[in-house]
Amino acid sequence: MAIRAEAMEAALKSPLHTKRHRFIAFLGSFHGRTMGALSLTASKAAQRRGFGRSFRVLSMCRTQSYRCPQGHRAHDCVCDCICTDLIERQLFKTILPPDEVAAIIVEPIQGEGGYIVPPPKFLDNLRRLCDKYGILLIFDEVQSGMGRTGKMWACDHVGVVPDILVSAKGIASGLPLGVTVARAELMDWGPGAHASTFGGNPVACAAALETIRLLEEKYIANSARVGEYIMGRIVDWPHKHKTVGHVRGRGLMIGIELVKNQETREPNAEARNRLIERAFELGLLVLGCGESTVRLMPRS
Repeated sequence: MAIRAEAMEAALKSPLHTKRHRFIAFLGSFHGRTMGALSLTASKAAQRRGFGRSFRVLSMCRTQSYRCPQGHRAHDCVCDCICTDLIERQLFKTILPPDEVAAIIVEPIQGEGGYIVPPPKFLDNLRRLCDKYGILLIFDEVQSGMGRTGKMWACDHVGVVPDILVSAKGIASGLPLGVTVARAELMDWGPGAHASTFGGNPVACAAALETIRLLEEKYIANSARVGEYIMGRIVDWPHKHKTVGHVRGRGLMIGIELVKNQETREPNAEARNRLIERAFELGLLVLGCGESTVRLMPRS
């Protein structure tokens, strides 16, 4: 069982508390490959080809400043509320009664979808929407959490607290461990409602405790410091290199998006793939994400 996916599967049991059965996730998201988690995932068609949905999930477009739905440039975009407005004014009024929605699931900073840092009020608007309709807000911090962005959790940058938080991988420095954290009143599940064969592995838990200690002691601050240095070196690349459309990120979660034309912002996957291959030839391992983004995610 994939650790990330297993943690998300636990979060998807929120209907045990809410008595609701529908979920809202976002295009570009990645939440895992098991059937429940895969119902939320909308990063690449290949990940879902041949598999049906096991949950009732509606995927929404997600606000991002570089490709603002109103056509604003990245530094001018103020469309923080477009996504939540669409959910409330269109989705809830046409095809999805809000009292049937158990939870909205979102990555505070989208990982596989392109290292998308949302506009400042995006998460806050989701929090307000969820509170208004009694919907749970679930943050997937598997890639953005555990100090990666210069704070313990990416949501800490904007001060928004979820009802449920999912983390894995980095939480135990590579040992197999995933966690689903929720408020106590939400965990009113009866005996036998959930279990995991390898849950609570003592070695993995010991690694997680040591990881947390080291992060709090020095590595979260190091992520912020080194990330600021890297961003300072590359933030002006769109002015220096015509194939670089946008540089974005927080801490050591940095994306460099390559484009065919800076005005049209058309993604350039071919150039991205060539860059990754050439970097490998020179001894540097980097990964792609989204349509044409190179991600930099060095260890903190």
